[in-house]
Amino acid sequence: MEKEFNNFNISIALYRPEIPANTGNIGRLCVGLGITLHIVSKPSFILSSKEIRRAGLDYWENLKLIKHENENTFFEYSKENNLKIVPVSKFGKIRFDKFDYSNNDIFLFGRESSGLRESLWENDFENSIYIPMTNKVRSINLSNTVAIVSYEALRQIALL
Repeated sequence: MEKEFNNFNISIALYRPEIPANTGNIGRLCVGLGITLHIVSKPSFILSSKEIRRAGLDYWENLKLIKHENENTFFEYSKENNLKIVPVSKFGKIRFDKFDYSNNDIFLFGRESSGLRESLWENDFENSIYIPMTNKVRSINLSNTVAIVSYEALRQIALL
């Protein structure tokens, strides 16, 4: 039985992803939720690579994927389409479960090794979110983080 999430239209944006398996898993999640995946700037791998298809399995063909040449084209696209950029960073301002999600949100995630450059999200600091964690780890796996944020958005927007 196919489940449709009425009134659910967030987007996920990955800035220069580095690990094909993470991007494949995130793509699969986006297909499962019926949401769009944006790739901002050039990833560290070829998007059609075997590794990304392995993680995304046979779902990759169903992915709504938008590639942006650089951050400027991404910001332009977001503005033209009335999308509110919500940076996700361990330095964010609002805990992910306290944030007020909406259908015009596009969640911007940084690189696996270095996160988001401050210049990419300093103007959106008031809307930035974080996921709490101990100081024993530098970060949570990117695909896990995307799943946590996406399902909290789903809970707030479409399942209330």
